[in-house]
Amino acid sequence: MPVKPGQHDMINQQQLLLLHQERSKAHKKWLKQYRTEVAASVSSVCSTFCAFPLDSVKTRMQTYKYNNFTDCVRRTYQTEKLRGFFRGVAAPLASVTLVRTISFSVYQRSKYTYSAWFKRNFDVDPLVHINTFGTYPTFSTIACFGAAGATAGSFITLVACPFELTKLSAQVSVLMATKRQTSVSDPVRNSPMQNATAASYKDKGTFKTAMNIVKNRGVSGLYSGFNLHLLRDTLGTAIYFMTYESCKQLLTTYTGSKGSTSPFAVVVAGGFCGVASWALIYPIDSAKSIYQRNCLTCCKGETV
Repeated sequence: MPVKPGQHDMINQQQLLLLHQERSKAHKKWLKQYRTEVAASVSSVCSTFCAFPLDSVKTRMQTYKYNNFTDCVRRTYQTEKLRGFFRGVAAPLASVTLVRTISFSVYQRSKYTYSAWFKRNFDVDPLVHINTFGTYPTFSTIACFGAAGATAGSFITLVACPFELTKLSAQVSVLMATKRQTSVSDPVRNSPMQNATAASYKDKGTFKTAMNIVKNRGVSGLYSGFNLHLLRDTLGTAIYFMTYESCKQLLTTYTGSKGSTSPFAVVVAGGFCGVASWALIYPIDSAKSIYQRNCLTCCKGETV
């Protein structure tokens, strides 16, 4: 049967529409399946870039001597301009998606594993309890989410440590080269070799900084300060998730939201868990930054 003029275009349009619908369904299915990973990745990149200047100031104040926050900002801008606040940003941007995706994925799987363990041994299911309307946090829910968070934190340290050391090196590279006095009791050692080692990190990109660390301290040098990093992330992630889940449950029950989590509860819990975790692990983070700064001035085999 002959095809009338214009029917070819109509058939092609219908085929394109069907193809578009199939692709749209596939994309929606993929997004639904990996919604946790996608949400974690997007939010992590945005938050990392926006908050990086504050992280840079934090690292400088931990490792070198400044009068206060304002003094650090002023002196950084005077010597390095805006670039100083974003020096080293490539390392966390490159790793944050992987790190956060691993963190949330391990946490999601771990909490079901620990919840099943509580069910078998104590006949209490923390996940069923927390999703029951009108309930409050219990020891089992806090322990379950804390253990899942600690598991996630220990996993991400293996990936994050080299990137964080590279980031710290870039953040304080100019300060190491100019030999400022440190903010702690252990002064920067100023032997000619250590001065040359410290100066070698100045004005290098993320990849070159990593290669420089390997050159000066070997491949294991990328994991300098690993023990302190592991302690910080294990405790910090445990506190983060158990505070988040518990606070969210409390606020959802208090506001009387039925059938779904209150958006207000999610926002408040998200802010509070970040404050709580950093307030408790900050001394460990400071010790890690100081130790890693000292490692960067030493060659392989030298005592830090």
